[in-house]
Amino acid sequence: MADGSPKDQPVVSGQGASPPPAGHRSGTSRPTSRDVARAAGVSQATVSLVLGEKWHGRVSERTAGLVRDAARQLGYRPNLAARNLRLGRTRTALLVVPALTNEFFARVYTGAATVAAEHDFGVVLYPSPEGVGPAKDPFASARAALDGVIASSMAAQALTAIRGTDLPLVMLDSDPADPGAAARVNLDIADGMRQMSAHLLALGHRRFLHLASAVSSWTFDVRARALAASLRDVPDAVVRTVPAPLDVAGAREAVERALTRPGPRPTAIVCDDDILAAGACKAVRRLGLRVPEDISVTGFDDLALATAVEPELTTVSLPAERVGERGMSALLAVLEGRPPGEGDLPVELVVRGSSAPARAG
Repeated sequence: MADGSPKDQPVVSGQGASPPPAGHRSGTSRPTSRDVARAAGVSQATVSLVLGEKWHGRVSERTAGLVRDAARQLGYRPNLAARNLRLGRTRTALLVVPALTNEFFARVYTGAATVAAEHDFGVVLYPSPEGVGPAKDPFASARAALDGVIASSMAAQALTAIRGTDLPLVMLDSDPADPGAAARVNLDIADGMRQMSAHLLALGHRRFLHLASAVSSWTFDVRARALAASLRDVPDAVVRTVPAPLDVAGAREAVERALTRPGPRPTAIVCDDDILAAGACKAVRRLGLRVPEDISVTGFDDLALATAVEPELTTVSLPAERVGERGMSALLAVLEGRPPGEGDLPVELVVRGSSAPARAG
């Protein structure tokens, strides 16, 4: 719109707005967009257009200059990030995961970023500084620059900070009874453990060692409950649970202690994930035993590690990329006011060389 148009003329007395005197707002109160509008002699809507960089073709350069000068003189700093959040203009999602070193979460990020790119969104990844376990609060300065958050249930501490904001939250692999999420994406973890239990029972195994992750998380709780439920009504089936840190060395040490205790030796070690299973295999070999001839070992997740060890791991394959894709799609649906997709993602048992019939006696 050209200068001189009635809609473009700033509402002023005389020739234009005089800049406010230095120290005009030297008190503790913070200048507002209304103060800028009054000083520039324009409406608050015009201030919003100019400072939001949406004035081109709607406000003249002269008026835009008046608004910018008034804002500078007043020391006005608009909360553009917060306004952009309300308008969905940052087009940025935060993905909170407990570990970047874990291949599963790297694949979740790949899936989320693929869908985000198709919708001109970016994905900022926030892993736990410790590399595993709960992530710390990343929101002290970044929360206003986001359109929403996708978070793994394993990032427990960060969720407290998220729930205290108005950011849409999509939870991954989390308790359906938790009311704090706008949407959630779950895997059918319980069915995966049921498939694994049925496989081992069919091979004749009745003495089980459950190598459980020491990380407190809903997804690991589900695995433990599903394993116990699968074995509850099986005659002679016994399961003993041993917690272990989520790393190879910690898993190896836990299994070595468990296998050298008095009493009948388990014929199968059911691990909460493939990393723990790799440690279990090392422990079995260090004790002079064989996998799977003496003890079967199974994993969960189907990471690249599952086919790097020898024998290759029998495990449950989780579609990590689909988790990320579904999570980003759910966030987009929430932002657009559409219902997100529902239903757990299916998982699949992958039988490889680390499981075999239970050895007689």
